[in-house]
Amino acid sequence: LSISVLLKFEHPAGGYKKIFETCEELAEPLPATVTGRIPSFLKGSLLRLGPGLFEIGDEPFYHLFDGQALMHKFDFKNGQVTYHRKFIKTDAYVRAITEKRVVITEFGTFAYPDPCKNIFSRFFSYFKGVEVTDNCLVNVYPIGEDFYAVTETNFITKVNTDTLETLKKVHQRKYIMKCVKCIIMFFNFTLFASQLTFLKYVFSQDKSDPIEKSKVVVQFPSAERFKPSYVHSFGMSDNYFVFVETPVKINLLKFLSAWSIRGSNYMDCFESNEAQGTLFHIARKYPGEYINDKFKGAPIGMFHHINTYEDQGFIVVDLCAWKGIEFVYNYLWLANLRANWDEVKKAAMMAPQPEVRRYVIPLDIHKEEQGKNLVSLPYTTATAVMHADGMIWLEPEVLFSGPRQAFEFPQINYKRFGGKNYSYAYGLGLNHFIPDRICKLNVKTKETWVWQEPDSYPSEPLFVQTPDGVDEDDGVLLTIVVAPGSQRPGYLLILNAKDLSEIARAEVECSMPVTFHGMYKP
Repeated sequence: LSISVLLKFEHPAGGYKKIFETCEELAEPLPATVTGRIPSFLKGSLLRLGPGLFEIGDEPFYHLFDGQALMHKFDFKNGQVTYHRKFIKTDAYVRAITEKRVVITEFGTFAYPDPCKNIFSRFFSYFKGVEVTDNCLVNVYPIGEDFYAVTETNFITKVNTDTLETLKKVHQRKYIMKCVKCIIMFFNFTLFASQLTFLKYVFSQDKSDPIEKSKVVVQFPSAERFKPSYVHSFGMSDNYFVFVETPVKINLLKFLSAWSIRGSNYMDCFESNEAQGTLFHIARKYPGEYINDKFKGAPIGMFHHINTYEDQGFIVVDLCAWKGIEFVYNYLWLANLRANWDEVKKAAMMAPQPEVRRYVIPLDIHKEEQGKNLVSLPYTTATAVMHADGMIWLEPEVLFSGPRQAFEFPQINYKRFGGKNYSYAYGLGLNHFIPDRICKLNVKTKETWVWQEPDSYPSEPLFVQTPDGVDEDDGVLLTIVVAPGSQRPGYLLILNAKDLSEIARAEVECSMPVTFHGMYKP
């Protein structure tokens, strides 16, 4: 189709914008109307985080990542379900509510100076340093025995997952940003700046006190001194860390020096260096030791790790990858809440979709093997070829790709198969950037299953294993579905992980905004 013809098409999910609307927190949990039967082994809570406040006073938040953090909770008890939600009382939220304006700059929204201050107060406020947002809207996970809401800055917020009350703000000193989708919680990933002379990617661990007593396990070099790559997740097998350094960069000099004066926001500090390609770093876990072999692939942008495991002298790395540098345009611009919605839909219709890719990294390397494929695993077409300069070029096997659909926000049976050779991945299906289905992928056979209903927008599916389950996919998927046109516009959906057939749903009579990540707390 020509571009002119393609632009005439209407995106099938026109009502999706309704889930970007501000909602109120609840004074007490609401009982849900259950259809079907809640599995008896579900006795805990489904916790989800996302934006819930999209404007304050007369000032809008401009980006999907700017709405103030709202925590959602579905509780399971005796076959019944209740729904509760509260805003995380971060400094960004409390000050915005108090002053009725955007006070702290967010990812895509710049906070202008207080109009009540005189010109001298505004001038000197420029030299107080960058005030980084603590709007923890991305994920929630356990650290030790506590639970924290997190985002991609140096602040995390301790929360009471029973009452949803905000407990305290924690400043991870010396850190600039950290991973928000950590696969194993005893390990944390951070980006570390040492007097701004160089940057390091750091893995740290301490089981007894993961925040106060964490020690560096291993460090990775940064390809560019003042331009770290955007990092969202990392891979970890039984014996190795895998860190993927993309050419999507954050310009720290722009971030630190030109922030206030130029009226910049986080999104303005992104840029790309496609010539770098994608670098794959590996390190041993015990003892922590960086392996200096050079692995490189074609440039990719945003990605989520699915799983990483070792097999016959190779490290297999599966991830959902946006092709090329389109991340900067698609992922950042398409999530602009104040853009012309028709233009966003047109752009989404034309945007390349992310792929599920498998990379294979050889561990036993000999210089005399340059020019030939080093991968000998019989079940993959992924290749690794050594060049004359010693760099090993990685070409992936594509496990899933579609012109109008994508597989994102991946999950697996991490309890049993995290870091192991596995078969099944579950994800959110994107129809031109719009999440409108739940997908299951057999990474060995490439067979897929889909759950989908008209005008319904699910969240990332979370796998919960059946206690006495034998097979890898013996369990259920939990997802929150937003159906703006329904009598009960939001519900918890429980699917059979084997075939994505519906087991039960718990509907509530209130609307819900979009959520990003979360967890099941038994």
